[in-house]
Amino acid sequence: MASWREFSQAAPEMATQARALLDAHKHKTMATLRRDGSPRISGIEIEFTGDDVTLGMMPESMKLRDVQHDPRIAIHSPSLGATNDEEAKTAPRWKGDAKFSGSLEAIPLPGEDAVPGSYFRVNISEVVLTHLSADGQELVIESWTPDHGQRSVNRT
Repeated sequence: MASWREFSQAAPEMATQARALLDAHKHKTMATLRRDGSPRISGIEIEFTGDDVTLGMMPESMKLRDVQHDPRIAIHSPSLGATNDEEAKTAPRWKGDAKFSGSLEAIPLPGEDAVPGSYFRVNISEVVLTHLSADGQELVIESWTPDHGQRSVNRT
């Protein structure tokens, strides 16, 4: 597992692109695992604080219950682009999307009203950046893990 800083130092260009996609909109999507092992998708806001990606959850929320049982998560940026072929003729080109997975580690929340156990640092196990090639003919999937570093696959 790695911090965002460790990822950024190992793959600086990829980290810059991923951060831009994650910062483009306030709300992201987070996947958690319910107690029975089935997936749950929830909205989430994240922050880049120092070396880390951090996030908080409301006490008694279902996603908080999920991560208290199993801290593994995946977070996905919004994937915005044309919604149909006609719009695609004039809309700006799809910029791609970013996602990362890992596990949450509870950390103290700054402030007097802090609820223990509801604020977390993400320990990153994988980052994936998906976008189109420069000519728009291939889907480029870049991935990074602490064990294998950065890889890239192009698909037509």
